[in-house]
Amino acid sequence: MQPTPPFQAPPFGQRPNASGHPVGAVFLGFFASVIVSLLYSGLILATWKDQSVTMANTLYLGHALLNGAIVGWLVGLVGHRSTGAHIWGAVIAALGTFFGYTNSIVLVFADSDGGGAVWDLVRYEPFWPAKLWWTDGTTDKVDWFSPLGLVLAAAAAWGLAYLIGSRRRQA
Repeated sequence: MQPTPPFQAPPFGQRPNASGHPVGAVFLGFFASVIVSLLYSGLILATWKDQSVTMANTLYLGHALLNGAIVGWLVGLVGHRSTGAHIWGAVIAALGTFFGYTNSIVLVFADSDGGGAVWDLVRYEPFWPAKLWWTDGTTDKVDWFSPLGLVLAAAAAWGLAYLIGSRRRQA
């Protein structure tokens, strides 16, 4: 009898386990998205009195791209080739873009009308920030910059995660 080798090679056709930490990548992307969204909300709160509609839309789309780029970069770096991590990174970037906008609406509302008005808003119209995100606020027509921001954030996150993750070597 011949001794067995100290390790067995994987059978033909099976890929080795992917390297990286997909769960850690998703959590890291989530925390980065929260930080970017908070910074965006703070920027809007600081400058809302001096903004035009064009500047507000530009800041929103810039926030979407930045959020997606940072989340995608981190997910690709940590999650490597994990498709699940790439998909969840795109979802997290889109949610971060949405909540960054809606939280900034609440902060601006609190700054202009006071904390009591925010409490009334929470009690009587809790989805008003989301409605304002979807519409233009004056004529209740759909504001197409809002879904465009979500698409930009998701595409940037998934694209960067895929590009960076695919360049990582397999373990």
